[in-house]
Amino acid sequence: MTLRAIQFFFPSVAKAMKTANALQKVSLHMTAARRLEYGWWAYALGERTTPRLKPFSKIISVDANLASGKGALAQKLANKLGMLYMPEADTFYLDKMSGDQQPLPVDFNGMCSLEKFYTDPKATDGNAYRLQLWMYSMRLLQYSDAVEHLLTTGQGVILERSPFSDMVFLDAMFKQGYIRKECVQHYNEIKDISICEFLPPHLVIYVDIPIEDVQKNLLQSSKNVPLAYLKSIEDSYKKSFLPQISEKSELLVYDATQAHDIERVAEDIEYLKFEKGPWLEQDDVTYHHMRMLVEDKHKVATLTHIPKFLPEITIGAHDYNDKYYAFRSLPGKKYAQGYNADIGDKYIWLK
Repeated sequence: MTLRAIQFFFPSVAKAMKTANALQKVSLHMTAARRLEYGWWAYALGERTTPRLKPFSKIISVDANLASGKGALAQKLANKLGMLYMPEADTFYLDKMSGDQQPLPVDFNGMCSLEKFYTDPKATDGNAYRLQLWMYSMRLLQYSDAVEHLLTTGQGVILERSPFSDMVFLDAMFKQGYIRKECVQHYNEIKDISICEFLPPHLVIYVDIPIEDVQKNLLQSSKNVPLAYLKSIEDSYKKSFLPQISEKSELLVYDATQAHDIERVAEDIEYLKFEKGPWLEQDDVTYHHMRMLVEDKHKVATLTHIPKFLPEITIGAHDYNDKYYAFRSLPGKKYAQGYNADIGDKYIWLK
């Protein structure tokens, strides 16, 4: 029996795999303020979401090609509007959210490498598609964190990209011959059964920068990315993603110069009426079900699982077994968080 590799890499923040006999759930949020989880009893006792929502209780996604300065724009805009800024999710997003001091090896983070993709995008071991699928899973988890924060606190969130725009990289990889048609079909199956559980961002901001400038910025950071790949990303944004997302979300487009004018961008957002999209149809009942989903990270993670063999992401049972027990042998990973004496957890017998 074989298991898809991606099914292995969620136990540190949610639950271990079912083959591990249902180990206890570990929450993504570990601060004291997030200890009490929302649930059915909270809703039955009067907990409601709509009273805490304010004019800027929105989810905003800042999108652009690679190395386009979208991070700086998102951070400055969040500070300006009093919103939470979430940096773009990377391959080690799980480690950061679960509080690990150092990123775990790539064997426990999708078995993929962004650096390897830049140096050898056509690697025969399937790294390109493993990376793409892993990044979609990380963006989905981050988006669930953003929705959870919005509904729990009422504070809006600004993200760098979202799972809704992740497909631009898949399109570009396929057009450049980095992945097979079967990978595209598999990705679309995964996306069809997962993205439908979430509402799109209230607003998408797209920064339009010439691809020549993008490539120059990448070269300055020692990343030699082919111009054709960058062009494919830009085409997918403009021909597919932006027309589609504009039907459900507000859309603002800026060039590089305009995007640096934070005052103007903030003013444009203030003038938006947000009169379209599925968020307008929500009430306390639907918000309740939304919160129940996004707080269950294991359920969110399993949305990206389908029982299908694909060489790029499938490992054998023996390899899976070795990696699973290697993960469990790491400090603090044998039991749920707070129950590991090897990293100094105390009073375990009282918990």
